[in-house]
Amino acid sequence: MQKLIKEFLLAEAQYQTRRHFLQTCTTGLGTMAFSSLLGGCFSGNEKASNDMLQTDPMYPKQPHFPPKVKQVIYIHMAGAPSQLELFDYKPALQKFDGKDCPQEFLEGKKFAFIRGVPKMLGSIGKFSQHGESGALISDFLPYLPEVADDLTFLKAMYTDQFNHAPAQLLMHTGSARLGRPSLGAWSVYGLGSENQNLPGFIVLASGGRSPDAGKSVWGNGFLPSIYQGVQCRTGGDPVLYVSDPHGMSRDIRKQTIEAINEINRQQYETVQDPEILTRISQYEMAFRMQVSVPEVMDTSKEPEWIRNMYGAVPGEGSFANNCLLARRLVENGVRFVQLFHWGWDSHGTDQRLSLDGGFKDLCQVTDRAVTALIKDLKMRGLLDETLIVWGGEFGRTPMQENRDGQTLPFKGRDHHLEAFTVFMAGGGLKKGVSFGETDDLGYYGVKDRTHVHDLQATILNLMGFDHEKLTYAFQGRPFRLTDVGGKVIKPILA
Repeated sequence: MQKLIKEFLLAEAQYQTRRHFLQTCTTGLGTMAFSSLLGGCFSGNEKASNDMLQTDPMYPKQPHFPPKVKQVIYIHMAGAPSQLELFDYKPALQKFDGKDCPQEFLEGKKFAFIRGVPKMLGSIGKFSQHGESGALISDFLPYLPEVADDLTFLKAMYTDQFNHAPAQLLMHTGSARLGRPSLGAWSVYGLGSENQNLPGFIVLASGGRSPDAGKSVWGNGFLPSIYQGVQCRTGGDPVLYVSDPHGMSRDIRKQTIEAINEINRQQYETVQDPEILTRISQYEMAFRMQVSVPEVMDTSKEPEWIRNMYGAVPGEGSFANNCLLARRLVENGVRFVQLFHWGWDSHGTDQRLSLDGGFKDLCQVTDRAVTALIKDLKMRGLLDETLIVWGGEFGRTPMQENRDGQTLPFKGRDHHLEAFTVFMAGGGLKKGVSFGETDDLGYYGVKDRTHVHDLQATILNLMGFDHEKLTYAFQGRPFRLTDVGGKVIKPILA
């Protein structure tokens, strides 16, 4: 009898130990962990079922509050265009053109290249007012005035970084260091995707050329890899290896993926690693993409007058083609589309980079397509549910760049973190508004300054998120896109 009692007590004790709990409840723990991972943005009855969460990390989710926009097109001009040639008109700067830069702009300041005392440089572009809003836009951008009253300008943006790669990382990931998730990754992590046959986050780089910071600016960082941006090409396979290998039919490919995913599911049941669910979703998405991506990426199906409006030629890796593709992608439920166009690093060392040379050429290449994108979305009733963001990673100095104290042969400006311009268009914004001002020479923001984190907080707000609550636990603490800063720019919200 005593032996039976002892065995009973040992058995009871076993059921109360932590080891027993972990050994026998692994499936439940995995479900709870992954539901927590993907369901942090749900509340109450809006939660998806655990079954759906376990099988599809991209299942649509509800944000913190009703969103103003459903999707974002972020157009990044890598290299940082000069605001003083495009949007920030400074008549006083013209009067100082060619004169020595005031010492107050130089003492204690850091520059990428300026040494000694540079000369001031007046704006090269000629400005005029446009639309009922009276927006000041230079003649470098002949098409943009057509949509002047749809634009919202932030003219006193500033950043913490004056080198390209760190500044691009800060703009897109909230940190100047590698390893953080990008804005697009945070967006699909929080919202999922509306089209299960396409990635929720797609990247288009003109000519396939990545910005200085590389692919980290559309990476997933410490988020599950399903949320990273998928780079598409406009020539050949839109995504590398999306086509079936020679001799493999679609039925055989389907059977292969089903077999691989069955092994993955068995592994998940054993180890409960959420990344395995990401792998399953990626295999299934890749199979569906074989049909959906080539169809969406085929701009030859667009009417000729639409292609002409953009200046797009099917099959080219051009910025114009990418703008047209961006419209087709958001039209098909892609949550976040990121466009990169390289070459805006306007120094005076080379005519191809100078403000009176290559810079003006870049404006002509991109202006028509950006304007067409805004008009096209508006025409289709999509602009009110789409947010367009246009800008670079920092600004340009109001003085002529020099190196080793010598004036350069061509007109160029150095990197500048104190002031630059970003414009937006789309849902949830006051239209035809210019927010923020710089001083008479365009050096400092003197009114309504906005930091990079403020822009990020505002974008997330328009998508329905409190930027302080959209977090992910990593290395012992919750991280967010805006780190420990950022304020929503409420005066520009409709």
